Amino acid sequence: MRTRFAVVSLALAASLGGIALAPTADAAHHQSAPLSVARLVKAPGFNAAGTWSIYQSNVLIATLNVTQDAQGNLTGTASKSGSSATGTIDQGFVDGNYIYFVIPWSDGTKGRYIGSLGADRHLSGVSTDLAHPTSQATWNTTQAF
Repeated sequence: MRTRFAVVSLALAASLGGIALAPTADAAHHQSAPLSVARLVKAPGFNAAGTWSIYQSNVLIATLNVTQDAQGNLTGTASKSGSSATGTIDQGFVDGNYIYFVIPWSDGTKGRYIGSLGADRHLSGVSTDLAHPTSQATWNTTQAF
C-alpha cells in the first residue's frame, strides 16, 4: 500500500506541474515512526469494474472492460474509438476515491491515467502519453460509479 501511495503521489504531483517531492533532512530521523503513510492509504472507495468509456479533451474515446479485486487492483482491456488500437490495463488500482492505471496501446502510445471520483460519482482526471510526455489531455466518464 505504501508503494501505491508513493506512486499516486509522485504521478499526481508530476502531472499537476512537475512538483518534486523530497524528504527533509529532519524526516530521515522519523522514518521509523508508525504514524506514517499506512493511515493515509484507504481501501477502495468505489468499484470500477465493468465496461465504461473515457472521453478525453483531445477527442479520443477509450472503451475499457475493467475487473477490480478486493484490494482495488485493476486489470482488463481497452480499445480506442476510430482506431484498431487496443491495450491491456497495467499497474491499475483504486485507492479511496483515486484511480490510477497505465495502458500500453498497440499503436505505440502508452497512456497513464490519474483521476478521482467526484461528488457526482463520475471519474475525471489527467492522461499523459508516456511515449510523448508533453502530450496530455483531461478525461472524464459519463458513467457513475
